[in-house]
Amino acid sequence: MAETEETPEGEGEDTPKKASKLPLILGLVFAILGGAGGFMAVKMGLVGGSGDDSHEEVVHEEVAEELPALAFVPVETLVINLPQHARAQHLLFTSQLEVDPAYSEEVTSLMPRIVDVLNGYLRAVDLSDLEDPTALIRLRAQMLRRVQVVVGDGRVKDILIMEFVLN
Repeated sequence: MAETEETPEGEGEDTPKKASKLPLILGLVFAILGGAGGFMAVKMGLVGGSGDDSHEEVVHEEVAEELPALAFVPVETLVINLPQHARAQHLLFTSQLEVDPAYSEEVTSLMPRIVDVLNGYLRAVDLSDLEDPTALIRLRAQMLRRVQVVVGDGRVKDILIMEFVLN
């Protein structure tokens, strides 16, 4: 008779070993300690600077000196009548022109032409473009280009829309 050797269940099968969670836990603890230590080192000024705010003040003063001087020329408020089939009756438009201070008086003297160009453009714009809130960026670019053509390139840097109200 042949003797059969009995093996306990699972010994003969290839079962994956349970991985120890100790390395994972230690890695997590060391990561948290490293992050906290790095934060404290930066906060105390040991790494990345002296920790005082005097350096920040110097940086802000340097940035303020580098900014170019600007002048803002107000454009008179335009009231545009809208077609009768529109939900609103009027468009109220107020803006200012951002100009180089050297050209401020020249742009002011050309204000009647600027108002005429803006008035003509806003009357010609399709009603759906006026009612679409995302179209304001396109309208602004178109108006800026028209104003730059009137006053000359390099004089007007931007057009700032102060009011754009449909009522």
